[in-house]
Amino acid sequence: MSCVLGSFVLLLLRLYFGWHFLMAGKGKFMNTEQVTGFFTNLAIPFPHIMVYVVAAIEMIGGAFLLIGLAARFVSIPLSVTMIVAFFTAHLEAVKNIFKDPETFFAQDPFLFLLTTLLVLSFGPGMFSIDYVIKKKCCQSDVGSSGTKTSCCS
Repeated sequence: MSCVLGSFVLLLLRLYFGWHFLMAGKGKFMNTEQVTGFFTNLAIPFPHIMVYVVAAIEMIGGAFLLIGLAARFVSIPLSVTMIVAFFTAHLEAVKNIFKDPETFFAQDPFLFLLTTLLVLSFGPGMFSIDYVIKKKCCQSDVGSSGTKTSCCS
């Protein structure tokens, strides 16, 4: 039962934050000039290229996170973008994390980063395409002795 509950919580997190990553990426693609200016002010190297890189990571990664496809894999670049966001746009909150932790936890990237780290750690749960693929793989990966082989362990 706890496996189902945990998977349901992971589903809710993936749906909510996957959608918001997707929309954030779409917004960057639709406003590249404005986002390039913002990235330039943050001293992000190659801002005109990084706009497209970050937008693609957020949009594609968000879509994959939403449906639970390659969820652990896409959690890595999504986590990196949130860490970079913290160390650029929210640097003061990072510097004062021990003096004022509430400010750090209130920053936009915090819950996005937490979600990607949860999915990276625990996987997307049983309500995901990854789970369906693994189940299919395991059904076809049963040896002649009736024991599960490599992908199922």
